[in-house]
Amino acid sequence: MITVKDTVHDHIEIDGVAADLVDTPAVQRLRHVKQLGTVRLVYPSANHTRFEHSLGVYHLASRALDHLGIEGKRADRIEAAAMLHDVGHGPFSHNLEALTHRRTGKYHDDVDELLATGAVGEVLRDHDLDPDRIAGIVAGEGRYAGLVSGELDVDRMDYLVRDAYHTGVPYGTIDTERFVRELTFVERGDAAETDGSGRDGPELVLDEGNVQTAESLLLARALMNPVVYTHHVARISKAMLRRAASELLDATATTAAELRRMDDHDFLAAVRDCRATAELSRRYDERDLYKLAVWAEYDDVPERVHAADHPAETALEREIAEEAGVARDHVILDVPPEPEMRESTARVTVNGDIRRLERQSPLVSALRTAQRNQWRLGVYAPEPATDRVGRAAADVLGLDPDGLVTEVRGAMPTTLDEFE
Repeated sequence: MITVKDTVHDHIEIDGVAADLVDTPAVQRLRHVKQLGTVRLVYPSANHTRFEHSLGVYHLASRALDHLGIEGKRADRIEAAAMLHDVGHGPFSHNLEALTHRRTGKYHDDVDELLATGAVGEVLRDHDLDPDRIAGIVAGEGRYAGLVSGELDVDRMDYLVRDAYHTGVPYGTIDTERFVRELTFVERGDAAETDGSGRDGPELVLDEGNVQTAESLLLARALMNPVVYTHHVARISKAMLRRAASELLDATATTAAELRRMDDHDFLAAVRDCRATAELSRRYDERDLYKLAVWAEYDDVPERVHAADHPAETALEREIAEEAGVARDHVILDVPPEPEMRESTARVTVNGDIRRLERQSPLVSALRTAQRNQWRLGVYAPEPATDRVGRAAADVLGLDPDGLVTEVRGAMPTTLDEFE
């Protein structure tokens, strides 16, 4: 057994297959992948890693399994999946995932190859565990996979409290012990409502009297989103790194598959050494970031822009740069995905019936409205060009120039710029 002192969960005891997985290269690599990517440019203490998070997810999964009375090989599979659930992440966590997916067809939870080969595969087979089956659990497939990848999963529970702790933002604090104690499984055929997937097997729900417990998860996520996850400085720096990654792949022999297996340090070294990305790298290293040229609300953005795919966004960037009379690489268009609230489909037990939280809680509708109101389209450019780029973007994208926000006011003072 291994005992680890953790900042969030205090002492974590690791044994069985999970203890043997900890020291595999695939898991140790996660020590060099930041959990929150560029958010550390906003919150200087947000330097925690995917490795710490993986230990926390394992810990909560193990506690949940004990509570649910799940043991033996079934428990081993869940604990292995919990420890391995993030090994597919590329550098800077989710920041580059859309880019690598376009070129490889794989998301971070597509880990079949990583689990089947090397030290991880050897450990799993030594414990009589099928790597393909563990990979399926990571992807949300199979019985009890909802513990690791679902609407009420321990992954979400750990990252909220861990991100809150390391940023110093209290909004993500939830009662993980209560969540673990109140989880239960019901057979899908016994549930009053189904998810329409047609899948058989047990469904993870919160036991009777826990509507407010489920709401606390929604509320924590909704409050952390604008202050941490989509803070404008974090978004600008993420967009700059995405641009650097794309140019690195175009200018060098580096493949998207190789990029996907880099850690943060590997990636930063690569973009520093590439002539095509040297300037973006310098700006990131020195925190000399692009500035807001446009920061537009959801309802002010035409549907054609909301629906634009990557080639269409690239064409819009080029058109904005031409109209503004600036270099093509001095314009970054950042269109977030449509707002979604996956946690709202979580199931809770009410008067003996299994119900979707979104149908039981009036809070869901309010949070969806808030989430839509928090959505922003961003256009970023170097500071001398922001006014020109802003006017050009309003024209090209069909935005009302009088309704544009080019400064963010009233937010928590979390960046060096906002303190000055």
